Amino acid sequence: MLQFFSKYKFFAIVLFVLSVIIISIIYSILKPVKVLPVYEPYMVNNKLVDTTVQHVRKYHTIKDFELVNQNGKTITQEDYEGKIYVADFFFTTCQTICPIMTGNMVKIQEELKNDAAILLLSHTVTPEIDTIAQLKKYALKKGVIDSKWNLVTGDKKQIYDLARKSYLVAESEGDGGPYDMVHTENFVLVDTKKRIRGFYDGTNPEEIEKLLEEIEILKKETFKNK
Repeated sequence: MLQFFSKYKFFAIVLFVLSVIIISIIYSILKPVKVLPVYEPYMVNNKLVDTTVQHVRKYHTIKDFELVNQNGKTITQEDYEGKIYVADFFFTTCQTICPIMTGNMVKIQEELKNDAAILLLSHTVTPEIDTIAQLKKYALKKGVIDSKWNLVTGDKKQIYDLARKSYLVAESEGDGGPYDMVHTENFVLVDTKKRIRGFYDGTNPEEIEKLLEEIEILKKETFKNK
């Protein structure tokens, strides 16, 4: 019996290795690939969604926009064509959640600074205060990389509509007059088709780690055939 096993020892090892490889291949084929959800307005808290779009159940995308960044450059959807990006809303004189959000956006910028597929976009909710000069000063103070991260200002109604009708992240309960809004701490993950793929608490370090992980998941989904 010992002679039998000794004689076929090599073949047994080969068979074992092949079995492990085959099982691994089958597992990788059958293992479900994680895909991020596509968020529609009806899935989001109504307080953060304009009444004109609360009923939308499919095909929701970020609408076209034309704003101006910290360098006085006009920024549109074309600047984000073919890119995954993270968007938020803030204002430079905010003393509560904004500094934390900006600090975490800086962390994301640092983590992904060499990844050309990912961009960042921050909209001021007080464009009357956050002029181009003010945004530039803020950008320099925070270490914003111009090619990676746009801080944008512009028409207040357009910014309001983007927050409430596109990104779905602001309450319209401010007291500053028409199109005033209370922005949330949410970071929004947007795919190359202008669809929302995730919401994250921009003040929570664990949520930032989750965002970075889900960016990688989205990249695999988006660029798998490229």
